Amino acid sequence: MTPLAALLADSSSVVAFTGAGISTESGIPDFRSPGGIWTRYDPADFTFGRYVESARVRELSWQMRRELLAEGYAPNPGHLALARLEQAGRSPGVITQNIDGLHQEAGSRTVVEVHGTAREVMCIGHAPRHGQPEGCGFTAPLAWALERVDAGDPDPLCPLCGGLVKSSTVSFEQVLFPHVVSDALALAARADLLLTVGSSLAVYPAADLPLVAVRNGARLAIVNDEPTPYDGLADLVVRGRAGEVLPEAVDAVS
Repeated sequence: MTPLAALLADSSSVVAFTGAGISTESGIPDFRSPGGIWTRYDPADFTFGRYVESARVRELSWQMRRELLAEGYAPNPGHLALARLEQAGRSPGVITQNIDGLHQEAGSRTVVEVHGTAREVMCIGHAPRHGQPEGCGFTAPLAWALERVDAGDPDPLCPLCGGLVKSSTVSFEQVLFPHVVSDALALAARADLLLTVGSSLAVYPAADLPLVAVRNGARLAIVNDEPTPYDGLADLVVRGRAGEVLPEAVDAVS
C-alpha cells in the first residue's frame, strides 16, 4: 500500500481541493503557463469592471469561452478516482478552483466551485459596481449565450430585465459568491484529511482553505507536480500527476 493509500485508509472524511493541474491532464489549457490563455488574451482586459464598461471586452469574453470548451474535454482518471472516493462513502465532496465542470461529469455529487462555472451564464444587472453582480437572478447554460452570438448578437442581454449577461465565473476584481465561500468553508471544516490535488496553493483567498482544515484538526496531503507554499505543513507530499497517483491509492481503499 502506498503512503497515500495508507493515509486514505486511515481517514473517513476526505475532502479534495483541486486546482488547474487536474484539468490540464484532460487537455484543458491553463491561464498562466506558456501557451496558456493569457498568451492569447490580455488579462488586464478581463476584470469585472472592464467587462461592465466595454462591449468589446464582453465580445472577447464569449470568444474565449468558446475556445475553452470547444474541444469537448472529458474527465481523466484523477477526476474519476475522486468520484469513486465519494461513492465509497469516504469523501463528503470536492472543493475546486476549476470552472470546467469535469468533477460533475466524472460522477462527483457534491462539488463546490469556488470560482464559479464556465458552463452557465448569469445576469449581473445593468451597471453593477464594486465587483458585485447585481442581477435579476436569470441563469442559463453557456450555449444560450453562444447561440445568440452565432445569430449575430455579439453582446446578448438578459431576456428578463435587459441587464448584462456574463459567464457564471469569478473574474479579476469580482467578489466571490458569498454562498459558495460558506459552502467551501463548511466542507473544509468537515475534513479529517484535506487532499489537495493539482493546485499551486498560491491563489487567495481559495488557498486559505487548507489552513481552515488543518486548524480544525485535519491532516493535509498534497499531490502536485511542483512545490507549494504548504509543503512544510503537509503530512504527506506526493510529486506527480493526479491521473497517475490517485487511481492506485483510491483503488486500494474503495
